Amino acid sequence: MTNYRRHTLAGGTYFFTQVTHHRQPWLCTDIARMTLRAAITQIRQKYPFVIDAMVLLPDHLHCLWTLPEGDSNYATRWRLIKAYVTKQAASELHLDTRLSQSRQKRQEGNLWQRRFWEHWIRDEQDFAQHCDYIHYNPVRHGLCQMPGEWKYSSFHRFVAQGIYLPDWGESGAPETPLGIWDM
Repeated sequence: MTNYRRHTLAGGTYFFTQVTHHRQPWLCTDIARMTLRAAITQIRQKYPFVIDAMVLLPDHLHCLWTLPEGDSNYATRWRLIKAYVTKQAASELHLDTRLSQSRQKRQEGNLWQRRFWEHWIRDEQDFAQHCDYIHYNPVRHGLCQMPGEWKYSSFHRFVAQGIYLPDWGESGAPETPLGIWDM
């Protein structure tokens, strides 16, 4: 078995990508959104974190989290969020997929990919570029023409706070670090 090594920094800010199992497009359904919101709310009570930016797409999500000082345990947060959503919503989503023997053995459901992508945010420029990536992602996937048209995004909060203009992204994709568009 592969031994994954993840960078952890107490109080750090991280970019995450979490994908659904077999890229099933269930994340933007009403039940999924409500359950994911409830999961995050519940988990943050015991394991606080700040969601700096987030976008929810049908088969994956991207987000930026900042953890409290002295805490680097994002893996537990993700495990608990995914378990909560699976327990609360799996039967209502009626997904038609078979569980592999490996997933059955590990008592895993059929909602999420087992792993998630993580990137430690190094500085303000890295933070800003990942926010841009998050907010432009629905356009990149052909779900809308402009970031402001996608309702499952923190883009609207960024506009309200004066970070973005309402027409941000209309003129094309923002500049991002090499390779980030491949995530």
